[in-house]
Amino acid sequence: MEQKKVLGISFGRKMSNTDVMVKTALMECEKAGYKVKFLRGDDLDIKPCTGCISCVVGMTTGRGKGGCPLKDDFHILDEALMECDAVIVGCPTYVLSPTGKFKIVCDRIGPSHDITFRKATYDEGIAAGKSPDTLPDPRSFKKRVGALISVGGAMTKNWLAFMLPTMYEFTMSMGIDVVDMHEYHGAMGYEHVLGNDKQMERMRLMGQNVASALQADTEEERVRWRGEQQGVCPVCHCNMLTVSEDGSSVECPVCGIRGTASMEDGKLKVAFSEAEQKRSRLHWDGKLEHSTEIKTRAVSPGQIPDLAERKKPYIGYAEQDW
Repeated sequence: MEQKKVLGISFGRKMSNTDVMVKTALMECEKAGYKVKFLRGDDLDIKPCTGCISCVVGMTTGRGKGGCPLKDDFHILDEALMECDAVIVGCPTYVLSPTGKFKIVCDRIGPSHDITFRKATYDEGIAAGKSPDTLPDPRSFKKRVGALISVGGAMTKNWLAFMLPTMYEFTMSMGIDVVDMHEYHGAMGYEHVLGNDKQMERMRLMGQNVASALQADTEEERVRWRGEQQGVCPVCHCNMLTVSEDGSSVECPVCGIRGTASMEDGKLKVAFSEAEQKRSRLHWDGKLEHSTEIKTRAVSPGQIPDLAERKKPYIGYAEQDW
């Protein structure tokens, strides 16, 4: 059996906190017998997504495999993701949320790697007798586990408020099952994370948790949550909630599932039904719900016959110097 592989990706500065934390977790995976690889996001020339949607259109029309027309280093990251069985992603906090480069990478992974789009395109293509070379990479459908690391200098935890919820963007499309995540705040209280024994030990535990998931004999054990934070949401284990305008329900913004809130003994209690949990966008059903919506409701060009004429007043508008 081929040796399983663990990919570590850091969006932090070279050999700074995030780099070292990701590598510490990788070292534990290597000790457990897995091959490891490390990439730095900022070392790769990855251009912003232009929103051309050729990746999705190509798959939904059966004329493409989810590729991107932009020519840059994304293929390096893509191949590493296709090869890996687990991925550990770390990112520093820039103004409450992940770095711009992290978001650029997520945008490029996004719809192009959505497993429901890719699986439908692949299955339909094989049924039609097409060559596998013209279809999405079958490695897209590999079961993978992941772990997320957010790092922030602020002493107050809420200055990292959007970090972990946003970091799920990296794993969401590919259906990577996150089994652990950790938030390190107060990093500016230490010269380097290498001087913070508690954080270093937590990273060693994360590596062990990822290795444990890869060693699992059953699907239930493989995807079992191993993080220390249980969170309000039982699916993503984040604590962020949005409240409906009429106050009748709450929603997990990561999973897109609706629940009910109540006060018990002075504490907020939130409940999500099994049916809602199943349709989390982190699960197949939730992603399929989204891709089906796109396929069945998106319109083709030509819906507005005089669109070119309507655009004319906006061409070049206010683009001149002051």
